Amino acid sequence: MLKKIGIFLGLVLAALVLAVGGLYAKGGSAEVLLWVVKIFLRHEDAPNREVKWAVPTAPTAPTAAAGNPQAGSERKPPNIILIVADDLGYNDITLNGGGLAKGTVPTPNINSLAQQGANFETSYSGNATCAPSRAAMMTGRYPTRFGFEFTPTPKQFMKVIGHYKGPNQLYDAIYHAEREKDLIPYETMGLPRSEITMAKMLKGQGYRTLHVGKWHLGDAPEFRSHVHGFDEALSFQHGSSLYLPENDSNVVNAQQSFDIIDKFQWAAGSFGMHFNGGEVFKPKRYVTDYLTDEAEKAIEANRKQPFFLYLAYTAPHTPLQATKEDYEALSHIEDHTLRVYAAMVRNLDRNIGRVLQTLRDKGLDDNTLVIFTSDNGGAHYVGLDGLNKPYRGWKATFFEGGIRVPLFMKWPAGIPKGVKPQLPVNHMDIFTTVAAATGAKLPADRPIDGINLLQQLSKPADKGPERPLFWRTDTYRVIRKGDWKLQVAQNPRKDWLFNMALDPTEQNNLAAKEPDRVASMKKELEAFNATQVKPRWPSMAEAAIAIDKNLREQMVPGDEYVYYGN
Repeated sequence: MLKKIGIFLGLVLAALVLAVGGLYAKGGSAEVLLWVVKIFLRHEDAPNREVKWAVPTAPTAPTAAAGNPQAGSERKPPNIILIVADDLGYNDITLNGGGLAKGTVPTPNINSLAQQGANFETSYSGNATCAPSRAAMMTGRYPTRFGFEFTPTPKQFMKVIGHYKGPNQLYDAIYHAEREKDLIPYETMGLPRSEITMAKMLKGQGYRTLHVGKWHLGDAPEFRSHVHGFDEALSFQHGSSLYLPENDSNVVNAQQSFDIIDKFQWAAGSFGMHFNGGEVFKPKRYVTDYLTDEAEKAIEANRKQPFFLYLAYTAPHTPLQATKEDYEALSHIEDHTLRVYAAMVRNLDRNIGRVLQTLRDKGLDDNTLVIFTSDNGGAHYVGLDGLNKPYRGWKATFFEGGIRVPLFMKWPAGIPKGVKPQLPVNHMDIFTTVAAATGAKLPADRPIDGINLLQQLSKPADKGPERPLFWRTDTYRVIRKGDWKLQVAQNPRKDWLFNMALDPTEQNNLAAKEPDRVASMKKELEAFNATQVKPRWPSMAEAAIAIDKNLREQMVPGDEYVYYGN
């Protein structure tokens, strides 16, 4: 209680200070807030304590996997492991665009999931930012169906974002003060309890449900993963965290002076986790390694019963921190920021390899469905080129670089090796696919937008029915239908129309040449939006994102950009 009061008073003080003296101009408010964060919100978490994963004493017997296209109903339902990377660029995986540093940072373990299973080559995230995308994954639904359109964020931080102008930005950010009347308290922002998560669905099927890592669907106790269907959950106190304390002897840091979000993360110094909502404590070691340690323990504790493990890494999301071991192994990379980032990807791949080896060691590999994806594309605020190569755009845009993500599924008992389905798919489809693989019934009282991807394995070349896919964040809205993709932005007012079959990297805007198609697709987009609900909280700030430049590069007149809101 005292900690909550302290946080509240700190935020109140921030609001008072920020209101004085016109400090919003040219980032002055940001520096004040960072000072407040360091003084009032930083705190020392409890020392690391051992996490004891429960060992079920009387395992239940889930229903057979009726959706398994390769096996009969007598087969034991598969274990499910959903591994999610954070802000992983399309080109970070050597199997995709070639890999970081001209392909010199191999990702063999991530690659193996596609090579030994299914690689959905046209796979999209549920959104272009973290939280709504994860909401789509967990529910099998467009997050706009239940008002989870934006990432939960405190008002004072959004004020800073909306008034901050970085050194390389050409266009001012926008803060929507007029929307404050519709803003709900930060503590009430989260995934509605009425939503049926993948964990709730599988728990009803007799599965043990386990969460390790990032949640980001509400920080308040009533929104955390252990109350959304997970039997046990080891998760971060907030949506992001340091990987090690800044001054740790085993860490190499790369701070991004041009990015206000990066500055905030370093100022906050968050390095805490909680188990089932208990006391916040420090991880034992580098966070990516630590999460894998605990995932291995969770697998061991639950290996005699079908389980669902949601393993959500924060790598390679900022703040950029690598272990000295991984950093030193990449001495051929001259750029310090790239070297740290690449070392984080190297570490992530090695840890995913550890999880796969654990499955083999425990005799669980054959009947475990391992799914790998990223929550969205690589971010411009990392300050590196080529993260989403060959695609244009970044996280916080609906260009392919922002929403094109890996989706690999490996299940030796149920998925043939090396299959490459061509159907455009979405994070929502993971929910429905897992239901089919485990024999779970889909919720009948609400629309489920995902489809069963296992049905696509026997006809990988088939692009399937012309299922439209939609994305929305505030006034920036997108539809992909068949080979055509239309982006509609209000700031700047612009339409982008691309033929994805002929122009997958979105170089040739056909909107002016195809007015009838634009009009038709807009009608379909409007019809979809009419079926969605009002956001539970509004977008409070917008920032201009350059499509073809990272945040370390100077924007100039003529650069294409789009405002993205949260």
